[in-house]
Amino acid sequence: MKANTQQLQDLTIQVRRDILRMVHAVNSGHPGGSLGCTEFLVTLYQNLMTRKEGFDMDGINEDVFFLSNGHISPVFYSVLARSGYFPVSELATFRHLNSRLQGHPTTHEGLPGVRMASGSLGQGLSVALGTAQVKKLNNDPTLVYTLHGDGELQEGQNWEAIMYASAKNVDNLIATVDVNGKQIDGSTDEVLAMGSLRAKFEAFGWDVLEIKEGNNIEAIIAGMTEAKAKTGKGKPVCVLLYTEMGNGVDFMMHTHAWHGKAPNDEQLASALAQNPETLGDY
Repeated sequence: MKANTQQLQDLTIQVRRDILRMVHAVNSGHPGGSLGCTEFLVTLYQNLMTRKEGFDMDGINEDVFFLSNGHISPVFYSVLARSGYFPVSELATFRHLNSRLQGHPTTHEGLPGVRMASGSLGQGLSVALGTAQVKKLNNDPTLVYTLHGDGELQEGQNWEAIMYASAKNVDNLIATVDVNGKQIDGSTDEVLAMGSLRAKFEAFGWDVLEIKEGNNIEAIIAGMTEAKAKTGKGKPVCVLLYTEMGNGVDFMMHTHAWHGKAPNDEQLASALAQNPETLGDY
């Protein structure tokens, strides 16, 4: 059953707590982008995607998701665990030696829900295209979803894949770009301005829609439902999701400083106080 808005909101708050506690425990990780994408990934897995019980790598007759900006693994791991892919208690092993939950997701660890290694940026769309074309060859009507950072689009391989997707009419694919305007060294405009992402994707032959309130669950449901309706019509679909890095923690918002920095004890206490426990900490 699809989760309702209140259930999604409760899970979002709990996932925020997971992210903060995971990163703090090992003084390492990427809380900023993870917090910014929490509403999206919670809603995707709990409301939007067609999923089967259990996990198999082939993903036949179910929607498949690829995380391209793999450094936001804390939110990915938390959402996977709280969606039943592996025990929530395993979140306590984040970034430990011999853990399946490394800083960037990998497949050789055999972690359910992870279908590609995404430590190197810019590769998720290429992998997703292969999967989407296999689904077409197999007459599998389900969809392929991806998530990318806006700074990640400064990697050239993305644009080769973007060109290929439209040229080959890969129309069972929805690529979402987390547009928060920030990356590890500053704003995306300061590091390498990319101009209008909408104009670029449209010039490459994609259908593009924007979710202006990317941290609003109802807006995400409405926007992604519209995106799903655009599939199957000859064009790949791009969703520009406008989020706030560090969303839900006041001192982490409106700055790139928390892209890859863990909170200290005092900061963790403040952040957790802003996100009271809802579903139980691991």
